[in-house]
Amino acid sequence: MFGRQREPQTRNEDKTIVSTKGNERPSPYQSDKPNAHTPSRITPDYISELRPNEVFVFGSNVRGRHYGGAAAFAVGRFGAIMGQGEGLQGQSYAIPTMEGMENMRAAVDRFVAFAQEHPELTFLVTPIGCGIAGYSPEDIAPLFAGAKTLDNVHLPASFWECLSAK
Repeated sequence: MFGRQREPQTRNEDKTIVSTKGNERPSPYQSDKPNAHTPSRITPDYISELRPNEVFVFGSNVRGRHYGGAAAFAVGRFGAIMGQGEGLQGQSYAIPTMEGMENMRAAVDRFVAFAQEHPELTFLVTPIGCGIAGYSPEDIAPLFAGAKTLDNVHLPASFWECLSAK
C-alpha cells in the first residue's frame, strides 16, 4: 500500500500524486459533489508525495519501532523518527495503536486536539490500527468522530463510511 509496488497514478489538480488502481471515487481530496455518505476529505489509497503543508498520519507503537507498513514508509519518505512513538515528526504524525483501545483513544484525542491547533496543516490519516494491530474500521472510525468537522483532517473512505452510518 505504501511505496511497495508502483501502482497506476495520476495527479490531482493540487498536484498530489494518488493511486488510480481500484479507485472509482472522484478525486480523493476534493469531490465536486460531496454527499453525506462520501465526504470530500478522503485520504488517498496510496500516498507517494506530500505537499509542504501535508502530514502523513500513521499507526505506530509506543516505543516508536517503525519497522513495517505505513510506519516504515513514514520513516523512509516523510521524516518519522525511530524511537518516537507519538506525535509530529517531520511530515508525519504517529498514533500508537498497539497498546490497547483505551490508550489509542487517548492518542487519537491528542491528535485531534493537535490538528485543531494547526489549521495550516492538512493531515492525511491512513487506516491506523487496521493492519498489524488487528482492529477493523468499525472499531477505529468512532475514535475520529471529533475530527469530522475539522477541514484539515482527511480520513480513509472506510472510516467515513463507518462514521456516516452512525
